Amino acid sequence: MSDQKTAVITGGGQGIGKGIAKRLASDGFAIILSDMNEEVLNTTVKEFKEQNINVASFVGNVSKPEDQEALVKTAVDHFGRVDVFINNAGIEQVAPIDNIQPSELEKLFQVNVFGVVYGIQAAAKQMKKQGTGGKIINACSIAGHQAFTMLAAYSATKFSVRAFTQAAAKEYAKDKITVNAYCPGIVGTGMWDRIDAGMVEYMGLEQEEAFKKFSEGIALGRTQEPEDVANFVSYLASSDSDYMTGQSVMIDGGIVYN
Repeated sequence: MSDQKTAVITGGGQGIGKGIAKRLASDGFAIILSDMNEEVLNTTVKEFKEQNINVASFVGNVSKPEDQEALVKTAVDHFGRVDVFINNAGIEQVAPIDNIQPSELEKLFQVNVFGVVYGIQAAAKQMKKQGTGGKIINACSIAGHQAFTMLAAYSATKFSVRAFTQAAAKEYAKDKITVNAYCPGIVGTGMWDRIDAGMVEYMGLEQEEAFKKFSEGIALGRTQEPEDVANFVSYLASSDSDYMTGQSVMIDGGIVYN
């Protein structure tokens, strides 16, 4: 087994996932990036290699348990170990409750909830095998602490992530595996572009008006960058958080207080 620790990040080709990967690489981790979008993933991997980051990749769908198992195997094949597994991949949906369709609801839960569960299972299996403990880190949201208008289904998936984070933390504590989650607020990524577009459709707002409207309530006076989230995930991935487990912590600049 290599002495260099390995971090696996799903949805790591862009946005918050990419930001997390860059930060953990600077912290000394070997990186495995997973994403469904092969083109975006390859571009990010090329960029990382040009920066001399020790990186490998896997094209996969988190909602398929066999893909999550294969992702962990890829990490072990390349770097011999999995120390940190970050369930970052997720999708959004903007719609009033009356308009939520069964197929949309199913897809949302498959990615945001089932994908997290399958990632937890695959990571924990390998970490137990290694016998060295590990850290599983899940992407939650401020919408996992407070449900938002037009984001009911999305909020429900993130409340579920909090539940699985707490339960997994209790079950894996004996194996020295901690399980925590980060809860971003309003990040200027592609996801918020799509949320903004949905708000335009259903609420009659102008383009980018929803983004500005939600941003006005941030106590620190600015929207967050992927690096803001990555800085906190760096702590969760480090030995400094060894005595922390089962927590879903908001990193939102001051929007939701809990």
